[in-house]
Amino acid sequence: MEIKGFVSISFSDWDGKVSSVIFLPGCNMRCPFCYNKSLVLYPERMPTISKEQIENYLRTNRKWIDGVVITGGEPTVHRDLPLLCREMKKIGFRIKVDTNGTNPTMISELIRKKLVDYVALDVKGPLTKEKYSTACGINATSFLKKIEKTIQVLLNDAVDYEFRTTVVPTIHHTGDIEKICQTLKGCEKYALQNFKSEAETLDSKYQSLKPFSKTQMDGFLQAAKKTVSNTVVRG
Repeated sequence: MEIKGFVSISFSDWDGKVSSVIFLPGCNMRCPFCYNKSLVLYPERMPTISKEQIENYLRTNRKWIDGVVITGGEPTVHRDLPLLCREMKKIGFRIKVDTNGTNPTMISELIRKKLVDYVALDVKGPLTKEKYSTACGINATSFLKKIEKTIQVLLNDAVDYEFRTTVVPTIHHTGDIEKICQTLKGCEKYALQNFKSEAETLDSKYQSLKPFSKTQMDGFLQAAKKTVSNTVVRG
């Protein structure tokens, strides 16, 4: 496994914690609004960061860092993700994994072996072929049951978790949020993240889109809270 990005200190990637963030290359989705274009499409063009370098940093600064976030791309496309989690655990850190939910077997393994302390699952939209395919940029048919299974794994409360949706103009509407929340009914936390136009999204037309207004985000929040009381807005 190659590491293609590392943020030494983050105050925003794990609520309430100071974290370091490891970025793994590659993804099995092509979300058009994704801002990690190079990481997803051209990881071979990015420099590889030595795992030893990261471990040395973490050991030196362990008293200031609460945990390590492993993100991507999509971390669960890597068979040796459990090994990376185990190595970070040995240094003494709590682990958060960001995932799109398409590998329930690996998420279950990480939980069973106590290699992860927090899972954040990105729910791209209502779990229908048309809606999910639009949001993730590919035909999502083969992924839907896997994502549903991962959701159920987390709802079993075997590990701390959150579900989250990045709401994007032209893709998401209030009704979509209501449908998502019906799937997540009973969850302990749901986060709505406002789309932010970035310098280089996978689909360039999304770079010029304006994020939703505060009023629009409040509308999404109220729609979500009808079903999931612990809903928060980020961004």
